[in-house]
Amino acid sequence: MTRVRPIARDLLTDSSRTVVAARQSHVGKLAPSHPPVTHSHAALGFYLGGRSRVELNGEWNLREGDVLLVPAGEPHRMLETDGLELWGLSFCVPCFASDGSASLLEPFERVRDGASAVVRIPSDRHAYLEGLFRELENLGREPQGPSEALDAIQRSLLTLILAEVDRASSSSGAHRATGGSVVTEALRFIERNCLRPLTLNDVAAAVRRSPTYVTTALTQATGRSAVQWIVSGRMAEAKRLLLHSDEMVDVVAERVGYADATHFIRMFRREYGATPAAWRAAQTRGPRVDHGSGTER
Repeated sequence: MTRVRPIARDLLTDSSRTVVAARQSHVGKLAPSHPPVTHSHAALGFYLGGRSRVELNGEWNLREGDVLLVPAGEPHRMLETDGLELWGLSFCVPCFASDGSASLLEPFERVRDGASAVVRIPSDRHAYLEGLFRELENLGREPQGPSEALDAIQRSLLTLILAEVDRASSSSGAHRATGGSVVTEALRFIERNCLRPLTLNDVAAAVRRSPTYVTTALTQATGRSAVQWIVSGRMAEAKRLLLHSDEMVDVVAERVGYADATHFIRMFRREYGATPAAWRAAQTRGPRVDHGSGTER
């Protein structure tokens, strides 16, 4: 079974943000020290210098100007690096796909279907792309607090980065393989539908397999069941809404697919060890209570 944990040395994860960007450097050479892993977010790395060899549906040699695409749930690992310098980016796919920008995820879908995990960026676009990463990283250093404007800027920068990658991927002649696997189809369906009422039976019907088959296939390939993938996407979007809006918890629950706010609070506490209101207060340095009704916010 594939191990589930973030890769500390080549890709990014963050406990609160749904979009993370950072510049990374690895001096000298690095050999692999772990088996392939998966994570619940999509990630990409824009190589600025050095080189690396990566395992992801085959082996890929990367150098300056390359972008490595890592779809959520795709087993991968860094096999070798030498003087590596890159911009890394990770983001919550359901949070992004929900706003109508799902078409920019096509390069990741092609990787899941067996296409190359490496996209070559034209040299005359390097400075532009690096500038987008730099702006996104700078936004991540902004003081925490509910800010719809900050969230909108982050999503806009992410959109521009993915558009640049999609443009380069399309011009390279990469094509999606015909007919994705059950795992690919199930993850795609979950990513685009998990923020509405969705069950394992719905996923199974969408990919024309039994619920048991779907759960077994996803667990073996990614380390997570279909239900766990649904919950993961919902919780990531819930964190984004809690962090960047003043919406009450019952409204957030409904927006991420839970008709019962109590159930949502219980699931959130199970995932993060705190209620949504307590988590929001810890992130924003101050509890938020609707003093008119005393309702948790």
